Amino acid sequence: MARIAGVDLPRDKRSEVALTYIYGIGRSTARKILNTANINYDIKIRDLSGEEVNRLRHIIEGQLKIEGELRQEVATNIKLLMDIGSYRGLRHRRSLPVRGQRTHTNARTRKGKRRKMGDKKGKK
Repeated sequence: MARIAGVDLPRDKRSEVALTYIYGIGRSTARKILNTANINYDIKIRDLSGEEVNRLRHIIEGQLKIEGELRQEVATNIKLLMDIGSYRGLRHRRSLPVRGQRTHTNARTRKGKRRKMGDKKGKK
């Protein structure tokens, strides 16, 4: 099993897809990495030689911001938005959709489970 950037890549997947298991690498970035390393997209991870895995590791860890470093940067950016009081920061703080989606209906994923607003019958 190839281990790159602290992530075990699945052995039975194509190299293009397996690289996407690393946070911060999508399909297009994976293709660019494989082109740079001169590795075929369709080759499975288990069929890569040790030298090819080392080439991938060197390219990924040398040129890209991935995993913990990227997660930390994203969290810092969101915290900055909240600290300066921007509209997007306020939406993050209130756990509402940030990118202009409607909230009158929908937005359940972001808002969470419905909360009961009060008793329907009232007090007697």
